Amino acid sequence: MFDKILIANRGEIALRVIRSCRELEIPSVAVYSECDADSLHVRFADEAICIGPPPSAQSYLNIGNIISAAEISDADAIHPGYGFLAENPQFARICRQCQIEFIGPPAEVIEKMGDKAEAKRTAQSLGVPVIPGSDGRVATIEEGLAVANECGLPVLIKAVAGGGGRGMRLVETPAEFEHSWRAAATEAELAFGNSALYIEKYLHDPKHIEIQVMGDKHGNAVHVGERDCSVQRRRQKLIEETPCVLLPDSVRREMAECALRLAKAVQYVGAGTIEFLWDRKDRFYFMEMNTRLQVEHPVTESVTLWDLVKEQISIAAGEPLSRRQEDISFIGHSIECRINAEDPERNFLPCPGKLTTYHQPGGSGVRVDSHAYQEYVMPPHYDSLMGKLIVRAHDRDEAIRRMIRCLDEYIIEGVKTTIPFHLKMMQNARFRGGDFGIKFLEQDFGL
Repeated sequence: MFDKILIANRGEIALRVIRSCRELEIPSVAVYSECDADSLHVRFADEAICIGPPPSAQSYLNIGNIISAAEISDADAIHPGYGFLAENPQFARICRQCQIEFIGPPAEVIEKMGDKAEAKRTAQSLGVPVIPGSDGRVATIEEGLAVANECGLPVLIKAVAGGGGRGMRLVETPAEFEHSWRAAATEAELAFGNSALYIEKYLHDPKHIEIQVMGDKHGNAVHVGERDCSVQRRRQKLIEETPCVLLPDSVRREMAECALRLAKAVQYVGAGTIEFLWDRKDRFYFMEMNTRLQVEHPVTESVTLWDLVKEQISIAAGEPLSRRQEDISFIGHSIECRINAEDPERNFLPCPGKLTTYHQPGGSGVRVDSHAYQEYVMPPHYDSLMGKLIVRAHDRDEAIRRMIRCLDEYIIEGVKTTIPFHLKMMQNARFRGGDFGIKFLEQDFGL
């Protein structure tokens, strides 16, 4: 096992990793930017090292500073959390060159599955259903338009290196294609430093279903069930749950088998997620693979009683998976609401500032992953996520009622938050029926 782990991240995910390190009796090292000096991950780590000023490029994305912090502190492993450098193959490669264990998949796997066009080709070669579209990246506007006409409009133009809806455009008529192509390429270049694009058929209001997988260095892999992530605003997830109540068992089994086939084929190591779109009939399609821990991993932990971060650490240390597929069982229903410092009444405008009052809910089946506290100042430099409220109950109806109770108990003053939005969702008839897709918020609320 490792002597010391550095967490190359901030906020709630850094604190969450520190907690698992503490239970494994492994000393932890926090890194922080100048504006995060008062964050809880800095307080609860065994050591803390400042890695630069607030801008991410000078701190949490500064590979040289992070590697230096690991060497100064004698950390022999780095956990990247999610976001920032978590899916950066160059960072994973540099860790290996410096003989520091990267707690995640090898750089080559991140590279292969991070290229969405290459990931799609890999899935297709394994018989995993893929969305009709281009065979890899498309070189020219003319080629892209030909593919779009072959698939049949509408289509999505998507960034090869994309994520979070950036570098993506919906095209419904041939006349829109050239302008949308140029806009997507420009956005992709600015966001990812890579303007390459590909084309895929647009599916009308499918559900976004993801399968959690875990793999070790000995060739073993398991799936850990699905998560329904269909409540999205501009392709950013807001609410996640498991299981998906509408998913037929036959489709659930086939989807999980496809995810496992793909994970084994690329020799996946650590925690990863295979993302699918399901048309709410019998068809589903591979979308992409996230080669990291997901924000919404706590709902899976809640129904399996399996600490996925501890398992990540154990896997990186060379241990085989602690559970076989037949050992994994699912208990009840879990829902997660992302609590962001945003104003839902003003188009989810970020609201940094000081929390003058902060009170978390509690009780049976309740978990809060948050780095916030009273008098904490939410900085304006990073993502507005201040925490995640997770509940587990016997079934979905009880989980929704529990979530409403917890949202009522969650008191945050000083900044606007998404708590009122989540209360509205939990009381929405269509949400409570479960019959909604990724267009739900756009269709019903204009978001």
